Amino acid sequence: MNEPNAGPFRRSTSLDRLNELSRGTAMEPLGIRFTEIGPDFLRGTMPVDERTKQPYGLLHGGASVLLAETLGSTAGNLCVPEGRVCVGLEINANHLRAVRGGSVTGTARPLHVGGRTQVWEIRIEDGRGKLACISRLTLAVVASG
Repeated sequence: MNEPNAGPFRRSTSLDRLNELSRGTAMEPLGIRFTEIGPDFLRGTMPVDERTKQPYGLLHGGASVLLAETLGSTAGNLCVPEGRVCVGLEINANHLRAVRGGSVTGTARPLHVGGRTQVWEIRIEDGRGKLACISRLTLAVVASG
C-alpha cells in the first residue's frame, strides 16, 4: 500500500511489464505503448497511421477511445488491492482536434478512486501538445476471478 499522499497506485509495476501484457491484445496491432508512470498518472502513445486512421485520413475516434480505455483501465487496476479488478462501465470522448499523422499521447489521471467505482480523465494530445480528445472513463471495482 502507498504511503499517505503518495498517489493512488497500490500495485507496483514497470513499463516493460505493462507493454508485455499488451502482446496479443487489441493494443498491439494499433501500436499502443505505455511510456510513463507518474505518482498519479499513466501515459502512453499511439501512432496515427493506416492502423488508426479513418477513411478521410484523420485519427479514428474509436482508436482514440481504445487508447483512453487502455490507459484508464490499466491505471485503475494499479489502484486496487489484490483480489480486486477494474472493469469498464462507461466511457465518453469528445474529439476536439483532427490529427492527420505522427502520434498521439494520452495521459490518464484519477478523478475518483473508490472501493466500488473509479472515474478517470484521459487527455489525448497531438505531437504539438494540442488537446485532440478528452475522455472520461468510469470503472467498477469487482472481485477478480
